Amino acid sequence: MKISQLMLFGVFFIGISSVEAQEKTSLTLDEAVKLAWEKSNEVTLASTKVNTKKYELQEVKNNQLPDIKVSGQYQRLTKASIDMPNQGEGASLASPDRAMLGMANLSLPLFAGFKIQNSINAYDNLYEAENANAAKTKEDVALRVITYYTALYKAQKTLDVLNENQKSAKQRVTDFIELEKNGIIPRNDLLKSQLLVSKTQLSIDEATNNLNNINFYLTTLLKLDPSTKLQVNEADFFNLKTSNAPTSDAVALQNRKDLEAIRFQQKASEANIKVARAAYYPTLALLGGYTALDLKDIITVKYAMNFGLGLTYDISGIYKNSAHVREAESRALEVKNTEAVMTDRIKVEVQKSIEDYDLAINQSVVYDEALQQASENYRLVKDKFDNGLADTNDLVEADVEQLSAKINTAVSKATIIQKYYELLSVSGQLSQSFNLSKI
Repeated sequence: MKISQLMLFGVFFIGISSVEAQEKTSLTLDEAVKLAWEKSNEVTLASTKVNTKKYELQEVKNNQLPDIKVSGQYQRLTKASIDMPNQGEGASLASPDRAMLGMANLSLPLFAGFKIQNSINAYDNLYEAENANAAKTKEDVALRVITYYTALYKAQKTLDVLNENQKSAKQRVTDFIELEKNGIIPRNDLLKSQLLVSKTQLSIDEATNNLNNINFYLTTLLKLDPSTKLQVNEADFFNLKTSNAPTSDAVALQNRKDLEAIRFQQKASEANIKVARAAYYPTLALLGGYTALDLKDIITVKYAMNFGLGLTYDISGIYKNSAHVREAESRALEVKNTEAVMTDRIKVEVQKSIEDYDLAINQSVVYDEALQQASENYRLVKDKFDNGLADTNDLVEADVEQLSAKINTAVSKATIIQKYYELLSVSGQLSQSFNLSKI
């Protein structure tokens, strides 16, 4: 394999890196996730939507309460002429100059075709669905943090390996300069060693740029100062127990919050069908009122109270409402089909995530073996080179292969953790792993 191809494989295998010579802020993965839950705009928006649904539910519940209306009028009258023809010729009353009227009315719904209770049921389920959506948003934000955090860890470990290798490469150049001066090696070998130093430096520079981007993405998500340089806590990758990783989609179908939200929406849509059918029934209400009237010098009415029942039946609704009912039934069918589609998608996501997690574990074992093989190969080639049995190409190629193996081994453990959390996410268990109840 050519040197340039090996270097590209070593660097772009993970596509990330780090920043040197700057003071860093240590941040555990648990702290990063919880900070994102507190500061994230997405989580704040999700919580606001939950509150909106809560107020909508309360508004619908208020329909159970009686409607009480109070009105009053005070009017100044001009020279009113009041005749009373039934009282004989010339009969008249004094001309009032003011009139006052006060009324109070009460209406308490007794029966509305079960519309009120079914509306409450519908909005209650929509409120629960929004709660489930908010929980799913938190899981999505947590997974984004984990992705950036593991990328940051891989970047820092990669840069450590590159810098370590660069020191060895520079020392080799120093040694080759002396060997070339003494005529032990040709100048071409010196140039090859110097070229490797240059290529490694280019890899370090590009990796540093990539890490700066990753660091910025994470600090922006966590609402930290963009100039903050985060240092990953390695304990998060080596102390995490992954023995309880899900092995089937059964847990996901029970715990996925987006699927739970769809199920609540299905219940709400079924309640909305009953709400639509309520128009087929009459409405019955308890009525009550009080009236007071004062027409100066003419009439005064006090304590005029009334009560009774009010019945309303929209006959035209019998044939007009059928379209509304069919619309509600169609919407309920849409939600049911959406649930079926999401169930299939979740099964696929879980299976893929299980395979990816197992692959990460198997690859880590292979990378450990490859590192031992690459290290031993470099030792043997170095011995041969020192004894004049191998050329510079062999030595540089062995060095690059060892570098690639070191990078792969350094990041493979983080890849296992990342795939483990992704498996928890598609199984609906990610939030529990960070103790959501304490947020």
